[in-house]
Amino acid sequence: MEIRPLILREANAYINANHRHHRGTAGCKFALGLFDNENMVGCAVCGRSVSRYLDDGFTCEINRVCTNGAKNACSMLYDACCRVAKEMGYRKIITYTLQSELGTSLKASGFSNDGIAGGKMWTGRRKRNTGVPPELKYRWVKYLKKQKEGDLNK
Repeated sequence: MEIRPLILREANAYINANHRHHRGTAGCKFALGLFDNENMVGCAVCGRSVSRYLDDGFTCEINRVCTNGAKNACSMLYDACCRVAKEMGYRKIITYTLQSELGTSLKASGFSNDGIAGGKMWTGRRKRNTGVPPELKYRWVKYLKKQKEGDLNK
């Protein structure tokens, strides 16, 4: 299998057709596809942190990962996202899973569970119904570069 760059439109088309509970994203910093010959078996979309508290310019968020279930596809995509983000100068990469998801591929890719993050549903006046199951989420984190002494972005 091979990692290839994607444009957001291609990634979103795959996500909209295959993701269990999310639609595509509005924007991204980069998108990657995983191909078995000419067949896309998965993709990942990375961008700025959705949380304004974590959007410090040095934190990249993996906003979507979607595969057809191919063996090791998620781990391959997570690893590739980390490599690209590190080369782009990011110090940390984060992502979220539903509380009911095990995070096996994230653990295999060197991510640490940062604990429960956020609520069960979108809050605010608009009360968006995104189709995501109403359950708590885990935040996962991986540091991409060694932190300097006294760095606030640890």
